[in-house]
Amino acid sequence: MEIRIKAAGDRLDKALSDQTDMSRSQIQQLIKAGLVSVNGQSKKASYTVQIGDLVSYQTPQAEVLEYRAENLPLDIIYEDADLAVVNKPQGMVVHPAAGHTRGTLVNALLYHIKDLSAINGVIRPGIVHRLDKDTSGLLMIAKNDQAHQKLAAELKDKKSLRQYLAIVHGNLPDDYGLIEAPIGRSKKDRKKQAVTAQGKPAATHFRVLERFGAYTLVALTLETGRTHQIRVHMAYIGHPLAGDVLYGPRKTLPGAGQFLHAQKLGLTHPRTGELLEFSAPLPQLFQETLDRLRKEGGV
Repeated sequence: MEIRIKAAGDRLDKALSDQTDMSRSQIQQLIKAGLVSVNGQSKKASYTVQIGDLVSYQTPQAEVLEYRAENLPLDIIYEDADLAVVNKPQGMVVHPAAGHTRGTLVNALLYHIKDLSAINGVIRPGIVHRLDKDTSGLLMIAKNDQAHQKLAAELKDKKSLRQYLAIVHGNLPDDYGLIEAPIGRSKKDRKKQAVTAQGKPAATHFRVLERFGAYTLVALTLETGRTHQIRVHMAYIGHPLAGDVLYGPRKTLPGAGQFLHAQKLGLTHPRTGELLEFSAPLPQLFQETLDRLRKEGGV
């Protein structure tokens, strides 16, 4: 695989991490293994990149081949010859990564769905878009390359419907609004994303559904799909997601991660052109928490 460097001045490992889905530590391992070159020459991780540098990199095939089908519970909402829609539980990682090759959604897909698109390779077969580990809800899965290309193009053109429900801290002053703020990797913490002028455009619509005083239930609709987009945008406007240990306060609602659920998914069928819309009920803990908030202080 190859990429062109878009900005000068960064270390090679940082620049490559910024322009790919790989972490900096993963890239450093590839560099040490001799699997990264710049303009055809081997460089150290500390090499300072220049605009236009052609960076070539390979991922080790041996680890990829270790991924196996696992008979894990999988809630398949819809399935036909071209696509499937699944309801991912909170706590499940979408696809394998270095050192984490079991128990993921991909492992479950390999067992339950025999045909999956190969566009993203054997690490992410069928995966058109992703959800964070601790976000529950609906994901579209492509079963062949043609379907994958059409579904991905619809996402890129902002034509797919992706609506989430979230419990956030505080009482939002407006009943609805649009957050437009570019998102990129945080310069202070590599595990986090942040609103930054150097980031990619990102837009999130929100609508207040219920107010509970210290918390608010909101519906959120994505125009773009940046990493951690909803979590970053809500923290940016001062209303981080309840349970979000990365972007929110320590004192929060008890749970197993952020209270964020991909409730609705709308798409155009890649073969028939039919408009399809799916919904998934709230996870039990999310629903129970809402019921408690309503009992204690809903207005």
